[in-house]
Amino acid sequence: MNEHIQHNRAHRHRRGRRGLAVAAASVASVAAVAAGVVAASALAPTAAFAGGRPDSVQSSLNALVKDDGLPAALATVKGRDGHTRSYTAGVGNLATGTKVPVDGQVRIGSNTKTFTAVVVLQLVAEGKIGLDASVDTYLPGLLRGDGIDGRNITVRQLLQHTSGLPDYTDAPALSDFSTIQHRYFEPRELLDGALAQKARFAPGARWEYSNTNYIVAGLLIQKVTGRPVGEEITKRVIDRVGLRHTYFPTPGDMTIHEAHPEGYNQGADGSLHDFSEMDPSMAWAAGAIVSTNSDLNSFFTALLGGRLLPAAQLAEMRTTVPAELLGPGIRYGLGLQSKPLSCGGLLWGHGGTIPGYRSRGGVTDDGRAASITVTTIPGDAGAQHMAEALDAALCH
Repeated sequence: MNEHIQHNRAHRHRRGRRGLAVAAASVASVAAVAAGVVAASALAPTAAFAGGRPDSVQSSLNALVKDDGLPAALATVKGRDGHTRSYTAGVGNLATGTKVPVDGQVRIGSNTKTFTAVVVLQLVAEGKIGLDASVDTYLPGLLRGDGIDGRNITVRQLLQHTSGLPDYTDAPALSDFSTIQHRYFEPRELLDGALAQKARFAPGARWEYSNTNYIVAGLLIQKVTGRPVGEEITKRVIDRVGLRHTYFPTPGDMTIHEAHPEGYNQGADGSLHDFSEMDPSMAWAAGAIVSTNSDLNSFFTALLGGRLLPAAQLAEMRTTVPAELLGPGIRYGLGLQSKPLSCGGLLWGHGGTIPGYRSRGGVTDDGRAASITVTTIPGDAGAQHMAEALDAALCH
């Protein structure tokens, strides 16, 4: 569900258990599996802008497929010139070799957290939630465990990942995705997997990414509004800014509704398995949404442009703390992270991973936007190349 679990687990003495961003096996093994289908002919020719300058985005996507062995890569970029371009590389289906749909739908994983945070902050603006009130104010007795007490954890700490709550993805039930591809989880079941563990640290003591924070945020939204979190996200965010290809799956919906590249989960033996159809309840308010690269660009543009939150709440969202576990210079606000660009300024976005897909993207304060998705979770080299491709898309 999110790309950050790998960073956390490396930090947690390399315990080796896999979460929703299940650690990929070697890039070489992915390349070997894909090699029979992802031939050079599957790569889009490198386009050129006026004047003959090679298109660095297309070149980057081609390299992710050819060099990193990823089945497909797709991107949508709004550049300095204000024009939006979409790109594809690889194949949309390893079995058939079909083309990657341009701007196809994908599971966006932890980008969902930003949608969830927006709804919470809207409720803060409406006076229905206090950002620095305790979780127990709204969900009395919900958070209790070894070192865990909801009376001492604030709503802000949930959204900021400074609560100390352990990650439910470390629970045994989520140790092997291949066994739960079509399994439905109630949010309370996910939460119980976290509460069976010890607190990571005292609330506010430091920053550490935990998907559990956003399961609690989803429950908070439901308690305050009396409606399902997916309905609130749809009404308050998706419909408000006209994201026509974005949806929060209803219970039992395991499909991707529109044209999409197949997403692949890597087994312990390195083989790739089609994970496009899956039950996203394992991610819920922390990572269940389906969208497109262009809709993600539109969402983050609308958010940073003040179309979803009053100025005071947007300022709170953009107030960040160091989150170096995610990478050099990265900082985390309230469901939103910032990353320095090589050409100066900051990229504001989130990123997300769920079995089958990884997305990276965001927007700049001057209106540039980019989102890149690949169709399996890459290894370390591929992850770094994705980050470099995103930087190049916004800087060149």
